[in-house]
Amino acid sequence: MSLVLDPAAQDLLFREARTANTFTDEPVTDEQVQAIYDLVKYGPTAFNQTPLRITLVRSAEARERLVAHMAEGNRAKTATAPLVAILSADNEFHEELPTLFPAFPQAKDAFFGERVVRESSAALNAALQAGYFIVGVRAAGLAAGPMTGVDLEGVRKEFLDDDHTPLMVVNIGRPGENASHPRSPRLAYEQVVTTV
Repeated sequence: MSLVLDPAAQDLLFREARTANTFTDEPVTDEQVQAIYDLVKYGPTAFNQTPLRITLVRSAEARERLVAHMAEGNRAKTATAPLVAILSADNEFHEELPTLFPAFPQAKDAFFGERVVRESSAALNAALQAGYFIVGVRAAGLAAGPMTGVDLEGVRKEFLDDDHTPLMVVNIGRPGENASHPRSPRLAYEQVVTTV
């Protein structure tokens, strides 16, 4: 094996990690979420932009409002997960570029002056950061249940504003009983990689 990462860490982050559908009632703390973010914020993005925004849904009232927008099959697990996060893309991320990309502070206006360009870049890079976030949840010894079976426009109107585009909802916690479905197949290396 040519990977440097310890096999136990490989299992924790990838091979044994699963999408959770049930959770224990052990809470997920703000300190855990901060530790996750403080790790995954180092993942690469274009121009070091950081468009991902995380809305933590903690109150019973907010949870009820969110569950109303979930697809039927996702409602129960969202209602009972210890913590739920709405991951969205900030379409005004470019305002932070002079600080985040000091090598070329003009990138804010030179590349991202137009809203349509920002929206495309924010969606791609926030989705990349969402992937890092899910791996970070796993690194914290927790399970993530990312879902796109949700009325995203309804979530935007309920929790965000016109400058934020919701990408997914992620249930977070320690896996409960029968938390995961059997693992589905994956494509083989030869099916994915082409050398030219």
